[in-house]
Amino acid sequence: MERPILYIAITNHGFGHGTRTASIAATIQKLCPDVLLILVTTAPRWLLESYIEGDFIHRPRAFDLGVVQTDSLNMDKGATIDKLRKIQKNQNSLIASEVNFIRQNRVNLILADIPFLAAGFAQAANIPCWMVSNFGWDFIYRNWGEEFTEIADWISNWYSQCDRLFRFPFAEPMSAFPNITDVGLTGGTPRFSPDELRTTWGITKPPEKTILLTFGGLGLQQIPYENLRHFADWQFITFDTSTPDLANIVKITNRQYRPVDFMPICGRIVSKPGYGTFAEATRLGTPIVTIPRDDFAEAPFLIAGIQNYNHHQIITPAEFFQGNWDFLHHSPQPPQQTEPIAKDGNHTIAEAVINYFQSNSL
Repeated sequence: MERPILYIAITNHGFGHGTRTASIAATIQKLCPDVLLILVTTAPRWLLESYIEGDFIHRPRAFDLGVVQTDSLNMDKGATIDKLRKIQKNQNSLIASEVNFIRQNRVNLILADIPFLAAGFAQAANIPCWMVSNFGWDFIYRNWGEEFTEIADWISNWYSQCDRLFRFPFAEPMSAFPNITDVGLTGGTPRFSPDELRTTWGITKPPEKTILLTFGGLGLQQIPYENLRHFADWQFITFDTSTPDLANIVKITNRQYRPVDFMPICGRIVSKPGYGTFAEATRLGTPIVTIPRDDFAEAPFLIAGIQNYNHHQIITPAEFFQGNWDFLHHSPQPPQQTEPIAKDGNHTIAEAVINYFQSNSL
């Protein structure tokens, strides 16, 4: 049997798509070490390595862009549509060059989160394309009005040619996809014991006074860190190196560590709406504090997801940006659903990929 080769195409938008897909790739590698992983993304290699312990090929290429943003909450729609039209204009050459790589490397299957052109690569290379996500970019852009309709239709058409979608929880309908399999939550698993983390990073407060602040790979401008002075006997953990040097802020600078590693020792996570953070927090049962995002169509589905399945606090932008963070003195709301959510998404997708390789005895 030849070595199975999996080409994984990842949307280039922040870090969330990279980490959630890397957690699936890591599960595939653990269950079947023979699989050669090719991760195709402009996400930095260190980020992928923080999830994938074994070897993989990193191919830094961008086939989509998500949304052009200045930080984790502010979007530039004009620049976004300009870049999308450029991709549309160049789609044939993008597909041709990637198909050449796919054929040369004898790729057997494409897994995509969730670049639409991956369906074109698969068609031209005559191999299947499977996708994983809780939303499609057609859904995000269609919500932005008439100027984006033609681009959204073009993207929907590519998605309709995908062979199979594994739909995460907290999802929009994803109606362009013809063949949908619903799966449980995906995400990383903590690698360090609570005692190890507390000793290494000097975290001495109990969970109810330990807060993780995480705003994704793009960060967030104008976080009112001055408010943390009101919480002198608390500890705040952040991966944002630009935070001020306050006595109660613990800055995590070692890239070996990830937000998910700290979730078990925190009483709450303060975050923008994002599938990766919400899914990992819900898998671990760590409450979420978040701000709604009116201009990002995925956000209401994410917020409904944590309201249903996790302890949560939904605060207003004014409470976050202009308030004194009194919300930290209030208890989170309990989940609205009594039945727990499935948390086996990594394994479900990994087993399907491995079964495909085995049943097609390469």
